[in-house]
Amino acid sequence: MSVLIISTLDDGHAQAVIKALHANGHEAPHVLDLSHFPKQITVSLHFQSDQRRFSLSHRSSGHFDLGAIHAVWWRRPQAIDLSKADARHAQFVRSEWNTALQGLFHSMNAFWVNDPARDAVAAHKPFQLTVAQECGLTVPVTLMTSDPNEAVRFWNAYPGRTIFKQFLALPDSWRETRIVGEAEAEFVETVRLAPVIFQERVDGVADIRVTAVGDRCYAAATPLKDLQYPNDVRMNHGVEYVEHLLPPSVEERVLSLMARLGLVYGAVDLRLTARQEYVFFEVNPAGQYLYVNPETHEKVTSALANVLADPSSARRD
Repeated sequence: MSVLIISTLDDGHAQAVIKALHANGHEAPHVLDLSHFPKQITVSLHFQSDQRRFSLSHRSSGHFDLGAIHAVWWRRPQAIDLSKADARHAQFVRSEWNTALQGLFHSMNAFWVNDPARDAVAAHKPFQLTVAQECGLTVPVTLMTSDPNEAVRFWNAYPGRTIFKQFLALPDSWRETRIVGEAEAEFVETVRLAPVIFQERVDGVADIRVTAVGDRCYAAATPLKDLQYPNDVRMNHGVEYVEHLLPPSVEERVLSLMARLGLVYGAVDLRLTARQEYVFFEVNPAGQYLYVNPETHEKVTSALANVLADPSSARRD
């Protein structure tokens, strides 16, 4: 049986897990880049009597039987390449490909990290905060709105302490988390065009990155005093992380969140306050972890390789 990683060949996280699997004596995983559809890869799904057979055919690597796959890492799926499609038919072609591939993925008899449907639902921030609250995690005071009047009332309630951010950070429209200031206030009416997430800024002593794999959490911390831009940890490059021991109660709530969201893997962002309270910001079902300290990311890589090689290791006792 084999492992399939749905990502790109140059993805560092995929390559780290491939090396770990190889070091443990496992067969090299297959890497499937969805952007190679339809020019380089074809797909065939055969159904006859009570039998079915799913396969791919790649121009360079040949035929591949998906029935041999026992575990899949939904790591970094790419969009199919429609650059050659006629503009008049692009929407139809995209719909047909997406429907066929999603149906294929859900029909495979394989263990998923993470199941594509659950992964997609778990990425929705309103749902994340709802489940986090129900699991006992502390969340920031938050308003998600398309009403300019509601936005202004929130800003006035937390003057100089209101941050705003996107629901989904797309590659071509990525924006860092910012404080609402005079410049932003001038454009309040644009809130009508698309809803915005507003939150009270949470002051703290450290940002915590918790990478959860199966029933284990691997936490790393970086002090806020060392960050040039504390409103968004992604804007700080080269900061040092150290391994961090989560209190058992917080770890249990994080694992409860993962279970409720149906995730095997997830990168959770927390902030530790001066009162030793852990505040939940979000969970990224395909979040990065290689940027944290080597001790932590080596453990995460090993845990991912183990789960893909033996899916039973992801289950709680």
